[in-house]
Amino acid sequence: MRKIAIYGKGGIGKSTTTQNTVAALAEMGKRVMVVGCDPKADSTRLLMGGLVQKTVLDTLRDEGEDVELDDICKTGYGKTRCTESGGPEPGVGCAGRGIITSINMLEQLGAYDDSQRLDYTFYDVLGDVVCGGFAMPIREGKAKEIYVVCSGEMMAMYAANNICKGIVKFAQAGGVRLGGLICNSRNCDNEREMIEELARKIGTQMIHFVPRDNDVQRAEINRKTVIEWNPECGQAEEYRILARNIEKNEMFVVPKPLAIEELEALLMAFGLAA
Repeated sequence: MRKIAIYGKGGIGKSTTTQNTVAALAEMGKRVMVVGCDPKADSTRLLMGGLVQKTVLDTLRDEGEDVELDDICKTGYGKTRCTESGGPEPGVGCAGRGIITSINMLEQLGAYDDSQRLDYTFYDVLGDVVCGGFAMPIREGKAKEIYVVCSGEMMAMYAANNICKGIVKFAQAGGVRLGGLICNSRNCDNEREMIEELARKIGTQMIHFVPRDNDVQRAEINRKTVIEWNPECGQAEEYRILARNIEKNEMFVVPKPLAIEELEALLMAFGLAA
């Protein structure tokens, strides 16, 4: 089973990208589990047709420790297995602790056992890796492959570079590696070329350039992935390409993060070339 974590700046489209990629993998016949690592509990919304399941933390609060796997892991589009870690009430407690609790509970209940016949587990992780709880999927070796969703915007690139610093740290203690950058386009000037160059400098690859398309929002309004909502549209094919690129990927590296001066110089070089 391949264990993948998706990181990136908050609001960059990690959850949307993850769920559409997972839908494409399911369409290919792959058995996939998605573990939502965000207190908002929206990492499986499009696969489940809405926010229709209780989170792990809510289930534990309401029912105590006596829970079954099916209580916290539901079946979504394409027979995907969907779990939401959840978190404390806003402004109270540590959200990262919810991730730790959730993953430990899934392990105890056998979610990762061979009997589940999973081909992939995806962790959709909130924000950056500055918090130990959010870093848990890579810190504890739960995920081996990291893909970073970014765009040509400065702060998205800054977050991607910072995440690479975290990968370097945890790669020293385990087998976690960077699989590539996913550019979720914001229609910035020279965006494709800029992210390709960022990937080259970091020592990785841009695994796919996902163009900006309003069909993504239309599908989300209908609480579906693009592949389920309109499988014939061009954007659905983009996610299929991304899924195939991940499926056949063999480039896993310890990245070489840039100094902030290098990052800003790259942004200026491509931005001013417009």
